Amino acid sequence: MNTKELKKILKKIWYFIWESNSIWSWIVNIILAFVIIKFLVYPGLGLVLGTSHPVVAVVSSSMEHDSDFDRWWNSFPAACNGRVCAQGEYYSDYFNITKEQFLEFKFKNGFDKGDIIILIGNSPEEINVGDVIVFRNKKPDPIIHRIIKKWEEDGIYYFQTKGDHNSKSVESLLLDETKISEDKIIGRAVFRIPYLGWIKIGFAEILKIIGVLK
Repeated sequence: MNTKELKKILKKIWYFIWESNSIWSWIVNIILAFVIIKFLVYPGLGLVLGTSHPVVAVVSSSMEHDSDFDRWWNSFPAACNGRVCAQGEYYSDYFNITKEQFLEFKFKNGFDKGDIIILIGNSPEEINVGDVIVFRNKKPDPIIHRIIKKWEEDGIYYFQTKGDHNSKSVESLLLDETKISEDKIIGRAVFRIPYLGWIKIGFAEILKIIGVLK
């Protein structure tokens, strides 16, 4: 194949991908976008931000507040040693986190299912109470919750987290967030993009319906 023939073929491919309005052209465009984002943009962004997961979609409601800050802080239910209490009482009485301190935290009003969260990688020394982190635990999917306690044992940092919407830190066979070691942390949340995550959630639901995902 000579240079002239090669240029002719490349020109046809270029036209098919970028200028043709056929259904097959649209399908190829979607596949190309997926490949470029997954294998070029996503890893490149992860390299810059220092984490394997630079962008995550929020797929649960565990960080939602459902109201303004004051109503959430004074709302029920939280769990205080077996009795129902307000969220503010849980944080202040058991973790010495005051309302004034919480108001200084990043994402003090939480965030919603369907949001996109941008993460950066941090050393455990730089991650503090009030930060929102993504971590892996016993569940296969990463969890995004707020740190409410941090301590060190034998040179290793440990963290306890809680979803703002939850009544307490979860401690179960599927998820234990009461003692998260530093090596389980994927990244720290720094920026929120509302609603964009619904694209991923909707696509995953479609795959479940057709039997691709379980």
